[in-house]
Amino acid sequence: MLMPKRVKRRKQFRGRMKGRAMRGNRIIYGDFGLIAMEPSWITSNQIESARIAMTRYIKRGGNVWIKIFPDKPVTAKPAETRMGSGKGAPDYWVAVVRPGRVMFELNGVPEATAREALRLAMHKLPIKCKILSKEELDKELDAREGVHHTKKEDGGI
Repeated sequence: MLMPKRVKRRKQFRGRMKGRAMRGNRIIYGDFGLIAMEPSWITSNQIESARIAMTRYIKRGGNVWIKIFPDKPVTAKPAETRMGSGKGAPDYWVAVVRPGRVMFELNGVPEATAREALRLAMHKLPIKCKILSKEELDKELDAREGVHHTKKEDGGI
């Protein structure tokens, strides 16, 4: 399970998951990626089970990159405890994921194998996801930002 080695503060506020992912929204290392479509907390157990599902399907061929890290502690109070008496003890760790975040990347395997491996990983996660290639995602992001790759007609640079 993933978790930080040490943290500055043991307990954190819950925070908000408003808006789209501004960082980590491009495929950098691999050829295919698993992109989040809705906001959620992804626990370290869910990340690990998705990783195992992918690596088992590709039979340890190719490369897998995990682009999210659970660095937020979630606290819980014991069952049947009365209200009050402070915040509970840290229980597990989560990664805050916003829409558009690339969670996993994959390369070194054929496209059909990569898509199936990412599909299996997608079923281990609590959110809607989509599988895109590097080119598809770049096109989508450029269209969203209003960037058009056209050849100049006047012969300029």
